[in-house]
Amino acid sequence: MEHQEVWLVASGDLRLAANQRCWQAQEAMEVQLIAAIERLGKTVKRAHAYDLEKQHGFIDSQRMGMEVFKTIPTDAPLIVAESVWQYTHHVLAGLTTHGGPILTAANWSGQWPGLVGMLNLNGSLTKAGVTHSTLWSVDFSDDFFNDGLKEWLDKGRVQHDVSHVTPFNKVEIPADDEGSGRAFARRMRDAKAIMGVFDEGCMGMYNAIVPDELLHATGIFKERLSQSALYARMQSVDDNEAEAVLAWLLARGMAFKWGHNEETELTRRQTLEQCKMYIAAVRIAAEFGCDTIGIQYQQGLKDLTVASDLVEGLLNNTERPPVYSETGQELFAGTAIPHFNEVDECAGIDALVTYRLWNELGMTGENTLHDIRWGEHYKGEGIDDFVWVFLISGAVPAAHFDGGYASASSWRQSPMYFRLGGGTLRGVSKPGPIVWSRIYVKGGQLHADLGMGRAVALPEAETQRRWQSTSPEWPIMHAVLDGVGRDQLMARHQANHIHVVYADSESLAHRACRIKAAALDELGMVVHLCGNVNLD
Repeated sequence: MEHQEVWLVASGDLRLAANQRCWQAQEAMEVQLIAAIERLGKTVKRAHAYDLEKQHGFIDSQRMGMEVFKTIPTDAPLIVAESVWQYTHHVLAGLTTHGGPILTAANWSGQWPGLVGMLNLNGSLTKAGVTHSTLWSVDFSDDFFNDGLKEWLDKGRVQHDVSHVTPFNKVEIPADDEGSGRAFARRMRDAKAIMGVFDEGCMGMYNAIVPDELLHATGIFKERLSQSALYARMQSVDDNEAEAVLAWLLARGMAFKWGHNEETELTRRQTLEQCKMYIAAVRIAAEFGCDTIGIQYQQGLKDLTVASDLVEGLLNNTERPPVYSETGQELFAGTAIPHFNEVDECAGIDALVTYRLWNELGMTGENTLHDIRWGEHYKGEGIDDFVWVFLISGAVPAAHFDGGYASASSWRQSPMYFRLGGGTLRGVSKPGPIVWSRIYVKGGQLHADLGMGRAVALPEAETQRRWQSTSPEWPIMHAVLDGVGRDQLMARHQANHIHVVYADSESLAHRACRIKAAALDELGMVVHLCGNVNLD
């Protein structure tokens, strides 16, 4: 590139407390990133200054982002630098019309969700048809990063190794598997299903919204619901009904880390309010005939009531506290109500398809999305591999833990994100074979990536180290992905979220993955197999 000056922007949170607390990490990351750029003979111009009144230097609204981009030459090389969770819509408008090369960059750290934020931005840019490159580094001094940075500065793009990806239409799978998948998909599409969406567009996640015409082709239709209606319905839930849900959980051994300070600790009152939200959500889902639901929470509801995360974990589990209608009829008896965290509609499709398909295959279908938070290589205890830290704020079903609810606990959500409190459904995911996936929008079509992996058990000390390096109040999965390296996943993945479901054995996991691939193909998606998937 001819330009000697590289422009830099940093998209942040919408919540002031999060931007203030995370700013120090962002500032340290930018120092390292700028030094790496300057070593290659370029200068850096930050497009927006530190705000003395707000006490951070992030773009913190869509309007601010639009104004900042007016100052950036449209043909300049531009880096979006992230070490925190960011709201993509703060910068999406400017990036859609920027004519110069775009690079997204994040620090390889679990402290704050910078990698998560960057992957969300990447998926959103892909959906929007914005050409971009992406890089990541622990300290921006390694060869992988510096070689990639030089390539981007010289050529305006970075090419990564994605040789682990195989288009599904280029492979053959057993006829029985293909037939099973396609027959399941036709039945599902013909029967039709309803996706209940409690306020669309969580946290600026443009990539998580599925256009209706693409969704309809799968046989799924949106019921647009309001979080204000959910809150109103909570007010009609009797205190005794909430106590019954809590008593059910306590009887099964679930632990609650209760305190007395409403501002910083989880309280029994907050948990009971979450129990009311759970009952209200089930009743609304039944009233509208929803097959899957997603609660946004982060906008609007967070200013009214406690976090939805414990609720989400309960909904995702087949065994869950019974909920009755106002007239005494048990609702959705004996089944989960698949919930897609943060109204990620791509994950909602996956959740419903997976739950139903796994049950048809004779396996329990409890599944969840996770954030791709971070990871490191681990050697010991029979493991010598890169082990990912998958975390999500509480939507993991108890069935994913050894011992179920008896191995689960609820901790207060971080006050900087969740001012009014509420707890998670926390635990360590049990070891076992998994099928992972991600549905996303690209080129006006639904795509799906699928692969194999396993959740592994790490020593308690290592689990605690990883938890303390990230979010110890959240459920965690130690995951190894078969045939997919760290940098391959980061280069390819088009979302902050990854979907996981267990299988009863490794051979059944491979078979279920093949059948699911055929089903998604039948539903009209462009399907890709990633890593080591047995085709026999």
